[in-house]
Amino acid sequence: MQQSKIIVIAGPTASGKTALSIALAKELSAEILSFDSRQFFREIPIGTAAPTLDEMDGIPHHFVGNKSISQNYSAGMFAEEARIWMRDYFSKNDNLVVVGGSGMYLSALLYGFDDIPPISSEVRVSVQNDLNENGMAWLQSEVQRFDPDWFANSDTQNQRRLSRVLEVVRETGKPMSFFQSKNQEVLTIPVVKYGIMWDPRELLYQRINRRVDAMMELGLLDEVKRAFAYRTHQALQTVGYRELFEYLDGQCSLEAAVEKIKQNTRRYAKRQYTWFRNQEKDLQWLSPGVVPKI
Repeated sequence: MQQSKIIVIAGPTASGKTALSIALAKELSAEILSFDSRQFFREIPIGTAAPTLDEMDGIPHHFVGNKSISQNYSAGMFAEEARIWMRDYFSKNDNLVVVGGSGMYLSALLYGFDDIPPISSEVRVSVQNDLNENGMAWLQSEVQRFDPDWFANSDTQNQRRLSRVLEVVRETGKPMSFFQSKNQEVLTIPVVKYGIMWDPRELLYQRINRRVDAMMELGLLDEVKRAFAYRTHQALQTVGYRELFEYLDGQCSLEAAVEKIKQNTRRYAKRQYTWFRNQEKDLQWLSPGVVPKI
């Protein structure tokens, strides 16, 4: 009897994860589980580059478009739901392809995620007061100093999330990344991990620039307008939406907003590479277009 396997396909945005994961799923008669922290949300498929039905090519995708941007959804919540789903899946199937670029969500899925203690109102107020006094650059510096692992894989322009990380540090004395427990229930199914490496990196950056242009042509601005009422929600505090909200607020031109999306996406891709190299050291790196033999 064939031994079941989880095949992880990881890497930065625009690196080709979708095409590779679908090719592998076809070869292995498997389905796909996404750990992309933005593709969970059904209202924003363009800006998150969620796979279309045509791209899925008949392969079932799970945890894509399964939540609303009105809902808060954390790595811990995802890990709990996905592990329950996987138990049922592996009772009927041999292999599963797990794909995405959100390193913290992958870590939570594979190793578990501890509950974060509640944050007191005193700590919340102290962080907000310090932020008001010292500004965004100070907040970024503090989070990078106290939790470099989290900082390396996250949207460092997201004020709400940065504040949350600093609140956790002040409340618990531990970084947010500490709560990615390695002591939770261990997966009994073997895991094989692959990453997509673009060398030289400039080739990936060119792909990112072209993808942003394609998103605009597909209607990203209209998607952002439809989501405007939810702009303060967690799902929209991210690259591609924040910059276009600034445009809609009259803070910059549309051209400037698009260039900023490209720049911030390139920076995010760099942080994704850093995370996977540092946190998933057993990742086997593949050149773009290479389908590994499982």
